[in-house]
Amino acid sequence: MKGVPLALATLAMGLGSFMNILDLSIANVSVPTIAGDLGVSATQGTWVITSYGVSEAIMLPLTGWLASRFGQVRMFVAATLMFTLASLMCGISVSFPMLLASRVMQGVVGASMIPLSQTLITGIYRPERRGIALGIWSMTTVVAPIAGPLAGGWLTDNLTWHWVFLINLPMGLLVAALAATLFRGRESARRRMPVDLVGLGLLVVGVGSLQILLDKGNELDWFGSDVIIALACISAFALALFVVWELTDLHPVVDLRLFERRNFTVGLICLMVGTMAFFGTVVILPLWLQSYQGYTSLWAGKAIATGGVLAVILGPIVGANLNRIDARAIATFGFSVFALVAFWSARFTPDVDFWNVASARFFMGIGISCFFLPIIAINLSGLPPERIAAASGIANFMRNIGSSFGTAILTSLWEHKAAMHHARLTEQINLYNPIAVDYLSRLRSAGFAPDQAYAELERTITEQAYLLSTNAVLCICGMMMLGLIFLIWWARPPFVVRAGGH
Repeated sequence: MKGVPLALATLAMGLGSFMNILDLSIANVSVPTIAGDLGVSATQGTWVITSYGVSEAIMLPLTGWLASRFGQVRMFVAATLMFTLASLMCGISVSFPMLLASRVMQGVVGASMIPLSQTLITGIYRPERRGIALGIWSMTTVVAPIAGPLAGGWLTDNLTWHWVFLINLPMGLLVAALAATLFRGRESARRRMPVDLVGLGLLVVGVGSLQILLDKGNELDWFGSDVIIALACISAFALALFVVWELTDLHPVVDLRLFERRNFTVGLICLMVGTMAFFGTVVILPLWLQSYQGYTSLWAGKAIATGGVLAVILGPIVGANLNRIDARAIATFGFSVFALVAFWSARFTPDVDFWNVASARFFMGIGISCFFLPIIAINLSGLPPERIAAASGIANFMRNIGSSFGTAILTSLWEHKAAMHHARLTEQINLYNPIAVDYLSRLRSAGFAPDQAYAELERTITEQAYLLSTNAVLCICGMMMLGLIFLIWWARPPFVVRAGGH
């Protein structure tokens, strides 16, 4: 494609991916409102998030098989239209079961939109300009998780929670119309293959159990819960059988032989771990700001959203230079900047202001834009056109799992480290510590009754404990990124994304 059609097609693919990833996070801040409006508990309300994540995680690895059977363009257009319909059903839901069923439908039909948009966008650019295409596309995967809570908070506060889902309608119809028009006559080859029902069943059970485990682990106290233990056993058993079955079946539903390729495997591990670190900062910082710094959900969203500014600006620039600079060097720079900013953020004090938090996130956008895109290029490098959709599906599945692991593990770690720091700080409150005695004396001098003084001291200790825990988690995220520098250099050039028959 060239000129206006190319620009419109790029817009359509980017918007389709953005809309789908946005729905992973846009409803998060609306859960209490939705639960109250539909008459369910806050715990039940979290299934609005879990149901979408589980269904999407299950369907993502199936993208390659579905695209081969029905065609990439036809599959993308149909998925977009059905995702839009599911969004409408979410928006007009009058009961919680209706909303839950609609969210499951959203995840099932919309999962293939992300990898197929990535596949289609690489096919409409000349080989030397595919880096720009991936740069534009990768911006959606970075900006959407940041914009989601911000948009969700604004829509819920100023309109109603229904608009969190109804906002997809104009975007979905526009994307489907543009894709159907601009990609007419560009359908991929189709192959009719038997349905691997055993592999599909094992995938549903294994991934479904794993995703529910990750979503509910912190809430149910992880392996202190019989439910979590049962889910872990079921997931491990089903996924082990799935791997064995898929590697021996003549028509596997997921192409696991892609892992034989060094660049694919290295890129996949880096993508998963990098996403864990990225989501660790995106989830923990707003939690801390809202819980212990007095921020509203909207202002916490604004502070985090500044990280998307440089990511949007630099994405196409990084993409344009992918064919001139070693992708491993760009990724190394991205990992290093992310880590340095994480270590800088880990030095926040209780009186840190909005602009310091926003500035740190702003500069982190440099690191974010410089590691996601090179990883995608390395992950897809050297693959023939007919395997791009399958590879993109698995890669986006691992990104999805990485976000779930990052959210679950780092949130749990945040809570446990806060409890540890709280206990250590509390140990220092005794009659033999002059600092503690002086602080309590000043509180009493300010008019606090003894009980009030101890309550204020407890509040201060809790705030300090969670600040120390937040700083520790940010340091861990930075160390994770630094560790990826050693792994990324195991990849081997050339890092050329082949598509469209080139």
